[in-house]
Amino acid sequence: MSEFDGKSVLITGGGSGIGLATARRLVAAGAQVTLAGRDADRLAKAAQELDAGAQVLTVTADVASTADIDELMSQIKARFGGLTGVFANAGIGLNARTADVTEADFDQVVGTNFKGAFFTVQKALPLLADGSSIVLNASWLVHRGMGAGSLYAASKAAVLNLARTLAPDLADRQIRVNTITPGHIRTEMFDAVTGNDQVREFFRGQVAIGRIGLPEDIADAVLFLLSPKASYITGQELIVDGGMTGSVAA
Repeated sequence: MSEFDGKSVLITGGGSGIGLATARRLVAAGAQVTLAGRDADRLAKAAQELDAGAQVLTVTADVASTADIDELMSQIKARFGGLTGVFANAGIGLNARTADVTEADFDQVVGTNFKGAFFTVQKALPLLADGSSIVLNASWLVHRGMGAGSLYAASKAAVLNLARTLAPDLADRQIRVNTITPGHIRTEMFDAVTGNDQVREFFRGQVAIGRIGLPEDIADAVLFLLSPKASYITGQELIVDGGMTGSVAA
């Protein structure tokens, strides 16, 4: 019997990168998985790659829209009946100096990264079984400042604090809430922000362990937090960054 047999987990931002890598791990461990994302074609490709039939549900949804989240939860209830885990992974980046950030930028980044995480959790609560686990995705930028990342970093700092406050809020139902904080991870978003191999090499040089992380590195940590192995862990942050935020690369 696999560890996640009979479990139902929602992954937002599930069509690629960390979300899709986590879905692969969960499907292999026996879970029913719902992938939510804005790009229907990307979700269809992800479902085809997972090749798990009715074990996987894909729902096109923008987590910045509460109406979309309502429809997402409705489809999860109809297919799987409920949830035992949520990975609020959906997020967008913005590489811009503070003086250049527009109101539209602010609304988009905060709407996806913070508002989206908050209402994903809130609207999942009626479906979540007591004793479930919630994992929110933060960023190494909550610990190290970067001049062109003020808005993105602030939105992720809000996510980190949200997990800490949700943990006691939901403790009466034994629902655990934790944060995963990735370092530099080789995803489409990372490639878009870094732009070229020279910049990527600069970022790699910041990592004590000497390599850019893979989506699977984060997925393995998320599965731990979702699993019964983490049953006494809540309100915590698990940093998975190759030592970048806590160490100096030699």
